[in-house]
Amino acid sequence: MPDPSQITTPLAVIGDGPGGYAAAFHAAALGLKATLISPEPEPGGVCLHRGCIPSKALLHVARLLDDARHAETFGVTFGEPKIDLDRLRAFKADVVTRLATGVAELCRRRKVDRIHARATFADSSTLTLNLSGEASASEPRAVRFEHAILATGSSPARPATLDIDDPRIMDSSTALELPDVPGTLLVIGGGYIGLELGCVYAALGSRVTVVEMTGGLLPGVDRDLVRPLKARLTDRFEAIHTGTEVRRLEPRSDGILAQLHGDGAPTEARFDRVLVAVGRRPNSRDLGLENTHVRLDDHGFVEVDDQQRTADPRILAVGDVAGEPMLAHKATRQAKVAVEVLVGQPARFDNVAIPAVVFTDPELAWCGLTETQAKAEGRKIKAIRYPWAASGRAMTLGRTEGQTKLIIDPETERVLGVGIVGPGAGELIAEGVLAVESGTLARDLAKAIHPHPTLSETMAEAADAFYGHATHLYRPKRR
Repeated sequence: MPDPSQITTPLAVIGDGPGGYAAAFHAAALGLKATLISPEPEPGGVCLHRGCIPSKALLHVARLLDDARHAETFGVTFGEPKIDLDRLRAFKADVVTRLATGVAELCRRRKVDRIHARATFADSSTLTLNLSGEASASEPRAVRFEHAILATGSSPARPATLDIDDPRIMDSSTALELPDVPGTLLVIGGGYIGLELGCVYAALGSRVTVVEMTGGLLPGVDRDLVRPLKARLTDRFEAIHTGTEVRRLEPRSDGILAQLHGDGAPTEARFDRVLVAVGRRPNSRDLGLENTHVRLDDHGFVEVDDQQRTADPRILAVGDVAGEPMLAHKATRQAKVAVEVLVGQPARFDNVAIPAVVFTDPELAWCGLTETQAKAEGRKIKAIRYPWAASGRAMTLGRTEGQTKLIIDPETERVLGVGIVGPGAGELIAEGVLAVESGTLARDLAKAIHPHPTLSETMAEAADAFYGHATHLYRPKRR
């Protein structure tokens, strides 16, 4: 007689973010029954509820505020904006709710079962379910599976020295809740999360100070792309201290006292709020993985091959928990690979161009090989930089600080990498991804007719510049 406390499924997907629900949906499309398990009451994961989506909603508002202030350059002056935080929070919440409702409806239409519970591995074919307090006695307590896909994502990291229980010390999740607009805000970490949220609070009226331990903002990103952003943020932020460490945070009645150590930084400064944005860690703990054959690396990531298989033949892993880069679109692609592998298709995660976007203003976007990587690997490349000061469209926008950069193999003329900084870079990078992924030649990119006047023209002009005959840039090719 079947055990009513246990259900059986061909595929159990643990986690319902962009990797998890994409896996379940793709499985359903390919005829593989999937069960989606997550402790979250609504689907979508961190990306939808506490990450990508709410942050972009707030960044849109920040961009509106900045554009209104910048309009004085064109002879248009607006009054001082009035910010209703309750309505702003409601706007953000409505975006999240509508998207989450849509994902839940897609689960229903695709006949993907959802279980609201925290799942842990009892062994390589069984999950134990820790149900919410509202669960009825008839809810299953265990799931038997033929295969499982682990898509548990990541969480904000906080060093022990900064792990202080004070509501004024926030991580990225709590900062997105917009508890208030502090007069002064310290952002610890000059990566994309810290800078994006710093831009939001600065636009709303906070005096923002950014502290980054390494020698520059956005460590690891092409310096050609970072320079225009830093120049703009220097005007918008109260201060930017690179090569600086926050050694201590001390909660006081009048704010948070930070002890800083670095050239040019004050030794102490008081802030109304602090945002700790020093990175994220994979959610691989407390999952019972020790009861399986799954292996973790030294950073806590689940080790996978190019088919997303772990060391346990029944378990696959995708997204943040399976390694860098921690990007939602990478998780979605890996999810489809994992499912196709399970149904016997010859799938591999072998993409060479995974785009990354920093949604600051200006935006940064890049894919493929960077100039820094090429130098480190000793690869012979030609870096072409096309300044947006030569773009008619950028000039009409009053935003000529941007740049489009191509990394080209000088012998084969293949486009190996693309980097863009400027308004809308996140939308423009898709053409670069296609070029790198498909092995496009620079001359093909140059010959493709781009609409005028647009920022997309800078891609074709940059390719033309490789041959020394960009229409709007005189830079003859050296022979």
